[in-house]
Amino acid sequence: MPASASQFPCIARKINLIFRCPRHDFSSTLKLFTCKLSHLSSPPNSHLEILCSNGQLQEALLEMALQGLQMKFQGYDALLNVCVYQRRFREGQRVHLHMIKTFYSPPVYLNTRLIVLYTKCDCLGDARRMLDEMSERNIVSWTAMISAYSQRGYATEALNLLVEMLRSGEKPNEFTFATVLTSCPGDFGFVSGRQIHSLVIKSNYESHIYVGSSLLDMYAKQGKIHEARGVFECLPRRDVVSCTAIISGYAQLGFDEKALELFRQLLSEGMHSNYVTYASLLTALSGLAALDHGKQVHGHVFRSEIPSYVVLQNSLIDMYSKCGNLTYSRRTFDSMPERTVISWNAMLVGYSKHGMGREVLDLFKSMREENGVKPDSVTILAVLSGCSHGGMENWGLDIFYDMANGNIGVEPEIEHYGCVVDLLGRAGRVEEAFEFIQTMPIKPTAAIWGSLLGACRVHANVDIGELAGHQLLQVEPENAGNYVILSNIYASSGRWEDVRSVRQLMMENAVKKEPGKSWIELDQRLHTFHASDRSHPRREEVFAKEIELLVKLKEAGYVPDLSCVLYDVDEEQKEKILLGHSEKLALTFGLIATPEGVPIRVFKNLRICVDCHNFAKFISKIYGREVSLRDNNRFHRILGGTCSCGDYW
Repeated sequence: MPASASQFPCIARKINLIFRCPRHDFSSTLKLFTCKLSHLSSPPNSHLEILCSNGQLQEALLEMALQGLQMKFQGYDALLNVCVYQRRFREGQRVHLHMIKTFYSPPVYLNTRLIVLYTKCDCLGDARRMLDEMSERNIVSWTAMISAYSQRGYATEALNLLVEMLRSGEKPNEFTFATVLTSCPGDFGFVSGRQIHSLVIKSNYESHIYVGSSLLDMYAKQGKIHEARGVFECLPRRDVVSCTAIISGYAQLGFDEKALELFRQLLSEGMHSNYVTYASLLTALSGLAALDHGKQVHGHVFRSEIPSYVVLQNSLIDMYSKCGNLTYSRRTFDSMPERTVISWNAMLVGYSKHGMGREVLDLFKSMREENGVKPDSVTILAVLSGCSHGGMENWGLDIFYDMANGNIGVEPEIEHYGCVVDLLGRAGRVEEAFEFIQTMPIKPTAAIWGSLLGACRVHANVDIGELAGHQLLQVEPENAGNYVILSNIYASSGRWEDVRSVRQLMMENAVKKEPGKSWIELDQRLHTFHASDRSHPRREEVFAKEIELLVKLKEAGYVPDLSCVLYDVDEEQKEKILLGHSEKLALTFGLIATPEGVPIRVFKNLRICVDCHNFAKFISKIYGREVSLRDNNRFHRILGGTCSCGDYW
């Protein structure tokens, strides 16, 4: 219905006032005038709601100002919904202020919408004040605030608020439990998580899919994978989130075979996977170095037409490089339409682990020339490590001092200092590495002393090695590796009494050495070997072949490196011990179980010894095989008896 003539003098007076105000311009006046005319011909709030539904927030706020005391619930609701959707903090404050000025008493729902608005705009203080000032609260109000704390890492505040909610008499629902369980990191968080789990059981929410997924994720992140699996098995139904959470838990904790086994089981049961599921599985396959499985997963991803999420492509780069296939890794990297710093880091780490220092430096140069991508601390770690493994210590030192002088935009951290120690130590500059540690502005960590100790073992520097070893035994007496390396240093110099003393100390401190193992993947099955292993079904065939190989290799010039045996026994016994090394068993099995010309890929959980490295070089030369050895630190790609490491690792 058109406006009556008697209404126009009122409008004219308002326009007059607006023109006198210097903060308004003609466009604002025109908008206000248009809003008022529309308002006169429409029921209260309906026009405002139309403006909100069209996303016209500024016009809707002008309408709110015109309506004044006539504003109703629907209008406020529409305005707050737009503010939440667009994350408009200032505009939301205007709506809140209008409620206060017009003495409007908002119901719990609108107060909760204000909490949601403030949390969406990262104004947790305003949101908490809103909650504290509410005369009446419901479960949604409490959960919205708890969720905001949890999502932003304020674990203590989230847990305290849950306690406050319980004391108020409000009972949590499935969404409250699901969100607060994400606030249980660390040892203290685990205790809280167990208490919340008890409350979940009492409230009959344990079988709820959201709560169950959060519970198993909480346990998995605490390293309690058995508890996580127990929760998973109790779920009446499983969705992609819960399946992904348990697979990811196994992968992150290093239970790679379990992760792969569970994925196969769930896939046979009809599980649907998303990009996070595949990224978690690829993490497990990286640990197993299961290249054939990795290729299958890549093909499955391609056929599933999953969007090219950066995180998934980063996982593919990491998987291929850790499986020793840098060609596929670089192909994935080059095909990415968008690359983050994590993408560059994954490729840099891949080259670094393969000892390809020149490629690391070239890629780092390209990265610095790329617009919008800045190196971070991980980038510099990868570059320094690449220079260390590639025998390019002077380049590495230049980059470190460039960083220290502020020319790269990354502040040196303790890990970077550790890389420099490793870089100098690998190059045989042990005394210089020791001096560098003494001049560091940061107190050296166990990792830095360990790096120096390892260099002393390789370069037979007993004096500095003994000093570094005793430092380590004080800092981390529970680490078996430190005892082993120090014992090795003593053994290599014939100090058998000191070797016995170190081993006695290990027994007194109840320290156990991690057993070495090597494995090889054939026909998508992993074959694992331990030292002098007699558990493999084809063990007799493997041992017979080893004896044959030893004769043939000695004829070709191979001489067993008896210094790798750290026992005070005769030479014949030392040679027998060397022959039982797990990597030799895996390599021999690969030789008899694969057709001629097929590359042999062997993986070990500890550092490959010098003698096994030489053994592999002779196998490659005599049998014309490409041999790939990966230990816990780097790759060795051997062709025609020559290794990519240049015998430098």
